[in-house]
Amino acid sequence: MQRLEHLEHLDKHLVDELAQVARETVRDELREQVRGQRRRAALYAGSGAAALYAGAAVSLAVGLALALVLPGWAAALITAVILGALAYALRAAARPAASGTVPAQAAAPGGRSAPVPPVPSAPPTAGVVPPRPDSDPDAPHHRA
Repeated sequence: MQRLEHLEHLDKHLVDELAQVARETVRDELREQVRGQRRRAALYAGSGAAALYAGAAVSLAVGLALALVLPGWAAALITAVILGALAYALRAAARPAASGTVPAQAAAPGGRSAPVPPVPSAPPTAGVVPPRPDSDPDAPHHRA
């Protein structure tokens, strides 16, 4: 009996050691993955900042080119209108089409669209009780 208790203690100790090794291995792998993702995120941020400055330089060049033939205020105004139109077009392109497509968040699981309830043909009327379908509106009302 005492020999079995000794084996139980060894089994428990072995399981605890294996769990500790597994936790450390998973922790190390996650650290490596996070390190790579952090580097990638920093590179994306840097490229976004460079693109922002490049866009500012292009808009400045457009404004200065227009200022050669127009007054400075008109060149700046035209550049602002061009940038506003570009921003509007990009925003419109980012939105889902209004032709009945369902955004990804509203879709039901499995890729199917969620059922849409039918739209009534007439607006509801407040305070008016519709007639019962089993009664004839022209028949006299008799109570027994």
